[in-house]
Amino acid sequence: MNISTVWVVIAAYNEECVIGETVKNVLAHLDNVIVVDDCSVDDTKRNALNAGAHVLRHPINLGQGGALQTGIEYALKCGAEYIVTFDADGQHSAAEILPMLLALQESRSDIALGSRFLGKTLNLPWQRRWVLKLAIIFTRLTGGIKLTDVHNGFRIMSRSFCMHFQFRQNRMAHASEILNHISSHGIKYIEFPVTITYTEYSIRKGQRSSNALRVLMELFMGHVSK
Repeated sequence: MNISTVWVVIAAYNEECVIGETVKNVLAHLDNVIVVDDCSVDDTKRNALNAGAHVLRHPINLGQGGALQTGIEYALKCGAEYIVTFDADGQHSAAEILPMLLALQESRSDIALGSRFLGKTLNLPWQRRWVLKLAIIFTRLTGGIKLTDVHNGFRIMSRSFCMHFQFRQNRMAHASEILNHISSHGIKYIEFPVTITYTEYSIRKGQRSSNALRVLMELFMGHVSK
């Protein structure tokens, strides 16, 4: 396994408190981390640079989908063979990246999707759990793809997949675009058990139930506009 061809892309907006530690944790396992600073107004950029990441900065806030697309395009130009998307807030485990990559390679699939329901969750709020379950049901009914987790930002994509896919939804509903692409093009995929740790910070920053409900609405609007 040539880890120099594996690039991790992290979309970040006002994550100065955690981004440095997140980058360091990833660099303990891999060589290449890209942080896309989505027009933060704090020290996200500086802290990511100090931690050892490649940092790209948006002059305006585009949202997570737009930031990931920027990072993916940069990684492809740098010769990435595999691209990992990873959350900035510390809820994912960097130690699980290489095992997920090995499973992807052994399966000869084009994408590995992290699943907290095959793995485990720590401190998952019950409101968040039922919203996630509703999202799973919605995706199975509308997308024809049977998954155990449909809104997990931890995934690994092959170069081939990234060359033929582009995020067009800038906000959180970008996750549904990947699933629609997999379903409509018959892409070979695997799910891989991962650990999601919900902290007071991550819940306050982006895992509130109100945000989860917004995701459901964006999933619905994305389906209508297909």
